[in-house]
Amino acid sequence: MNTLSYKTVSANKATVNKEWVLIDAEGAVLGRLATVVASTLRGKHKTNFTPHVDCGDNVIVINADKVSLSGTKWSDKEYVRHTGYPGGQKFTTATEMLRKNPISLVEHAVRGMLPKNRLGRAIFKNMHVYAGASHPHEAQKPKIMEL
Repeated sequence: MNTLSYKTVSANKATVNKEWVLIDAEGAVLGRLATVVASTLRGKHKTNFTPHVDCGDNVIVINADKVSLSGTKWSDKEYVRHTGYPGGQKFTTATEMLRKNPISLVEHAVRGMLPKNRLGRAIFKNMHVYAGASHPHEAQKPKIMEL
């Protein structure tokens, strides 16, 4: 038995193979879309996944304005932020957020599923979200991923 073949391979920045993936969010449920995007960004679908290395793919999400929520979440789900001043807590419903900035709806969902550290912030920069069907990343020749 050759024991040298059983060595664990750990990926690093030089050995990682990053690809471009296109995901169409039209009609997709927000949470289910976010789990697929977060997993792809992290690189969990790859055989050489290494937890401390950015080994995921670059993800392009189009049609973010056509995402859906189940049940009564459009009116019941609230996003909380704080201005930094006393009594400065602000609440926004999912409907208002979709109307004002549909990109932030998808970004907020995916950011919550990534690690809360330096690596998570770096991985988040590999995601590009667009409200419409067009995007400026045609030169990268992204592969289309079905949900």
